[in-house]
Amino acid sequence: MKEIVFPINCDCVLLDIEGTTSSVSFVYDKMFPYVREHLRNHLQQFWSESHTIESVQLMAQDLGRDDWPDSRLSVEDQRQQIIDEVLRQMDGDIKATGLKSLQGQIWKSGFESGQLKAHVYEDVRPSLEAWKALGKEIRIYSSGSVFAQLLFFGHTVDGDLLAHFSGHYDTKMGSKKEVESYRLIAEDSGHSPERILFVSDIVEELDAAKKAGMNTLLSVRPGNAPVDPAGWHSEVSSFDAIRIS
Repeated sequence: MKEIVFPINCDCVLLDIEGTTSSVSFVYDKMFPYVREHLRNHLQQFWSESHTIESVQLMAQDLGRDDWPDSRLSVEDQRQQIIDEVLRQMDGDIKATGLKSLQGQIWKSGFESGQLKAHVYEDVRPSLEAWKALGKEIRIYSSGSVFAQLLFFGHTVDGDLLAHFSGHYDTKMGSKKEVESYRLIAEDSGHSPERILFVSDIVEELDAAKKAGMNTLLSVRPGNAPVDPAGWHSEVSSFDAIRIS
């Protein structure tokens, strides 16, 4: 696929994570297995903590069930019910708010202990620094929870990158494939949609952002899913190709 390089006049850069700033393989080969390995111990250790209770309540909301896990069950059976549901959603690659919240709590210990260190592409940090030096805002919109995003970018192979970002959004803002989500992000950021550039590896997300009035670029990184090259989004394989003014 031919990469198109051209200048983009914008005030805000909105970035996806998987397949855009970071490899899809890191998330699926490192972060997700870490959750599977530590899920049971995490629930046992933090069962009565407020962050666990909140994550489970969010999962219940996602499932549309008031009494979940079943309060008639023993604590151990309730935990098993949660484990089964977490694994079901992960196997189905479901982007649910409750699941992402619980995953974020598990990743916290991994990042803070040094067992996990987030992958970012080599061009990411220099580009973030260059855009910020131009006075541009940089924001993140990911299906991963804001909590997980802060952990991720605070513990990368290129150091702590959090100072480069002005805001973070997750599925609480809405589905990444819905036009309204991008309108809400534009409103929250204080920038009109046409002054925002959204970069993602998912065409349906870019379609929604484009319909909301944003500029878009399709991220084509090694390991990303194949896409139809006949779309209406220009393609970049590196942030070095993005010329922002």
